[in-house]
Amino acid sequence: MTPDRHDPEGAIAEAAKAFSNWGRWGEDDRLGTLNFLDEGKRREGAALVRRGVSFSLSQRFDMNGPQKGWRRRTNPVHTMLDTGTDAALGHQGFPHGLGGADDVITMPLQCSTQWDGLGHIFDHGKAWNGRPAEKVVTSEGDLVTGIEHMASHVAGRAVLLDVGRVVGEDGELPDGFAITEEHLTAAAEAHGVSVGRGDVVVVRTGQLARVRRWGSPHAEGSGGGWGDYAGGPAPGLSFTTAGWLHRTEIAAIATDTWGFEVRPNEFENAFQPLHQVALPNIGLLIGEMWDLEALAEDCAEDGRYDFWLTAAPLPITGAVGSPVNPIAVK
Repeated sequence: MTPDRHDPEGAIAEAAKAFSNWGRWGEDDRLGTLNFLDEGKRREGAALVRRGVSFSLSQRFDMNGPQKGWRRRTNPVHTMLDTGTDAALGHQGFPHGLGGADDVITMPLQCSTQWDGLGHIFDHGKAWNGRPAEKVVTSEGDLVTGIEHMASHVAGRAVLLDVGRVVGEDGELPDGFAITEEHLTAAAEAHGVSVGRGDVVVVRTGQLARVRRWGSPHAEGSGGGWGDYAGGPAPGLSFTTAGWLHRTEIAAIATDTWGFEVRPNEFENAFQPLHQVALPNIGLLIGEMWDLEALAEDCAEDGRYDFWLTAAPLPITGAVGSPVNPIAVK
């Protein structure tokens, strides 16, 4: 059923009620759908390692990233505290010729490849599991569902759904393309994989490849930058996939786009409505800005689209998101 594009409030409320997991794992739950990723699913994922090849699914963390300052999201600032110059000039004060280098990085936790934690989005003042948002996330951080609680859990079977290759033109979906349940199912069937309880699903749209191509200083007509990758129009999941996200009982989902869901959103006067259902109501861990290009090339070559994935967030106490370097192993 297609929601009324003039009534995002009603559509969100209906989906939140229909697909809520509140109370499913008890009133004290801090993991949401990661509860589906159990020991059996990890053994299943580990058995997928055959060749031993590995792929980092992370973009780089540097000043050349996609952020433009929206809501104070900036690119990482990397500063050296000690350098080889300091060592060579004898400024470090170490004995017997010892020298070293140290550095520090300052950045928003969601400026590059990252997870959205359960405390990241609220629905009418309610956080995950129906808790009052003001009692969950304060100036001291997420006091209940801080992302540190997930640090040991995100490792298991993962599936790539390369919707860009299956549905798109030349391997890419255009900006504003809404990925429906039918598209996700078609990709799984084309790849010969199943998607179900405890899986981590990674969805490739091809937008990152396009942005990089046109952002290259050598591309004709290019400004040599990221354009509107961060917050602008993008392919992504349709709001109508909320039922699929709930019914499949996947543990987590990630995309190669800034915001996971299609942009512009499918309603008038709306902002990230699928987030509002998925995070605080379904309890679904969401990854964004993942680099799936090398993995997708390999999957297309060997025809295998499931693999072992480890993608642990940094255990930053009270954080509502975390940088991550996901590693896929086949």
